[in-house]
Amino acid sequence: MKKQPVSRRDWDEAHLINAAIDIHHDDPAFGCRFIADELAARGLAAGENRMARLCSQQRIWSVFARKRGLSRKVGPPVHGDLVSRQFTAARRNQLWLADITEHPTTEGKLCLCAIKDACSGRIVGYSMDSRMKSALAVAALRNTIALRAPAGTVVHSDRGGQFRSRAYVRTLASNGLTGSMGRAGACGDNAAMDSFFALLQKNVLDRRRWEIRDQLRLAIITWIERTYHRRRRQRRLDKLTPSNTRCSSLRSH
Repeated sequence: MKKQPVSRRDWDEAHLINAAIDIHHDDPAFGCRFIADELAARGLAAGENRMARLCSQQRIWSVFARKRGLSRKVGPPVHGDLVSRQFTAARRNQLWLADITEHPTTEGKLCLCAIKDACSGRIVGYSMDSRMKSALAVAALRNTIALRAPAGTVVHSDRGGQFRSRAYVRTLASNGLTGSMGRAGACGDNAAMDSFFALLQKNVLDRRRWEIRDQLRLAIITWIERTYHRRRRQRRLDKLTPSNTRCSSLRSH
């Protein structure tokens, strides 16, 4: 009997590995569990344990994975840094700042992707989900585009996997937006969004223990739309609120 040069199992796993690489390239936030789910949706049968073994062999890890004793590197930028820590703008839709945060609830974490207009300080778009995937960033970006109809806007973010995904980059390009990314390990490169999230943490996230995601989701929306936009005056905005700011009237900072 003639021996097969490649066993059926090896052949099947080669196909699984190729598909896993494509899925991870499209969304670097996907780890082995999410890759297994996506493979099943594509008609490929593979259990979590099998994919954990194959992903480990091929060094396919989520960008959010934290290996004990392993120092993980930030992924390469897909855009240059067009902002250089200058988080101000003279007009609306000139510069948007994007970032993601998460907070636990009893039933699991809730992830928030928010986009801020650097001119008015207004949160012009956001999206929430239970998973920190590229779809979260894409949804926030599409929501902002639908509300603002921008042209030539620079959208600045960190080097998170969601903002480096092909889906997010395609959404930028197809809507005439220009991507920008901060430097690796430079936390000040998105300080304006960090300050917003710090306020959200203090005023909403840490005020109580959240039982379900929908409670926290509603609290976040209410605080952004009612308090942050309409009641919270900012010195940077000449003590106006984001809703009352006329960008052209602001003094330079």
